Amino acid sequence: MTPRPIVLDCDPGHDDALAILVAHGSPDIDLRAITTVVGNQTLEKTTLNARRVCTVAGITDVPVAAGCETPLERPVRIADDIHGESGLDGPQFGPPTVPVAPMHGVDLLARTVLERPGEVTVVPTGPLTNVAAALERDPDLAGAIRNIVLMGGSYTRGNQTPSAEFNILADPEAAAAVFDSGLDVTMIGLDVTHQALATDEVTARIAALDTDVARMVVDLIRFFESTYRREYSFPFAPVHDPVAVATVIRPEIVTLREVFVAVETRGEWTTGETVVDLHGRYRRPANAKVAVDLDVDGFWDLVLDALRRVG
Repeated sequence: MTPRPIVLDCDPGHDDALAILVAHGSPDIDLRAITTVVGNQTLEKTTLNARRVCTVAGITDVPVAAGCETPLERPVRIADDIHGESGLDGPQFGPPTVPVAPMHGVDLLARTVLERPGEVTVVPTGPLTNVAAALERDPDLAGAIRNIVLMGGSYTRGNQTPSAEFNILADPEAAAAVFDSGLDVTMIGLDVTHQALATDEVTARIAALDTDVARMVVDLIRFFESTYRREYSFPFAPVHDPVAVATVIRPEIVTLREVFVAVETRGEWTTGETVVDLHGRYRRPANAKVAVDLDVDGFWDLVLDALRRVG
């Protein structure tokens, strides 16, 4: 199998860090670029965190570029209650040695796609600001993207509000633009990522790898677990973002439904909600594939295999 070229558009973030490692460690992924966006923390911090993870993992041949520092229309919203002051609290990091590419993340995303038209999958694991900005800036880009596999949204619940997941709520106008783009969009939402729990058994398997990367991941999981216990009463941390990368590697790892999805941008109580028409009540054509179930054991086997290869 020829490795699938991807751009990972992220806002590290504990689970974004693991997504970077899985993408780098999988032989089925050709990680062409990492672009960062404001989200779990400020753009300065999410970019620093991407460089930190790449430094620990020895990812030296993948450009890292900083993208949009504000949402398209709204004030910045960060998730320091979950990811801490640095956005990647837990491990102790030395100075990063991986540089920032001397170009805007939106430009790097577009350039990487246009270098191989029809081949590159874009994997956003943060707010969709960079993707929407790239699509608006370059009319040829939509025709060149193979598909988009994003982590965000939900059809049953929210995590920032009762109805809205963080990545969508942080920039709902950008999310609406992506779902309305006509592109092949796959949505990996909370309904499946909450199944990807880093249990004690999983964490022990990671720790047994006994590498610098594995030790970093264990520290990340332990901090993430502590905030999920405090904020949501979860017994273990759900690692959302690697599920999107795993779906690119092994599409059968999730069960998908083709449905119509709208993003609420004007609701007094529901802004940021992904309205997923599972039963076709709106009689609209499907514009997305939505994940409804996860092969949990298969997912963790894939993650462990990737971490082993990185180590």
